[in-house]
Amino acid sequence: MLQGEKVILGPIVPADFAALFRWGDDLDAARLNEPYRPPTWKNQEELWFNVGRDPSRVFFAIRKTGIEVIVGYLQITNIDAVHHSAMLGMRIGEAADRGKGYGSDALRLAVHYCWSHLNLSRIQLGVYGTNERAIRLYEKMGFEIEGRLRKALFIDGQWIDFVLMALMRPVRG
Repeated sequence: MLQGEKVILGPIVPADFAALFRWGDDLDAARLNEPYRPPTWKNQEELWFNVGRDPSRVFFAIRKTGIEVIVGYLQITNIDAVHHSAMLGMRIGEAADRGKGYGSDALRLAVHYCWSHLNLSRIQLGVYGTNERAIRLYEKMGFEIEGRLRKALFIDGQWIDFVLMALMRPVRG
């Protein structure tokens, strides 16, 4: 378990599945990071139960410090031991929990985890150009925009840009 100021990153457990399923069926939240498709319980269950079988992925539940209820999740995927790189993604599930620093704290913990436990040199991510709040957060945490795929995605009736960002590990001393 990783402890921050506002959140704890820990394992996803079966008690979290109902919230994860509900977030997967949230049309407004889908506009921030994926095309909307109604989830199926079986697919969601298989995804979360099988996370541990794939060494190229690490998923964390994000919980407020001192509270067991999940408020979001963080995923580190495409972990590449040769190139020391990975992809990062994060979601704060309920709109009421966004903008309160939980994502910032979780991201700080995840970056430290990537440097200290996975021995990565590069963390990259993709974010919808319309998700300005996320872009500001990533830039605040040191991620730089490396590219923009113009009108690459058709989301909710409009073409939007896909922004590629990355953070390089500080020089090792």
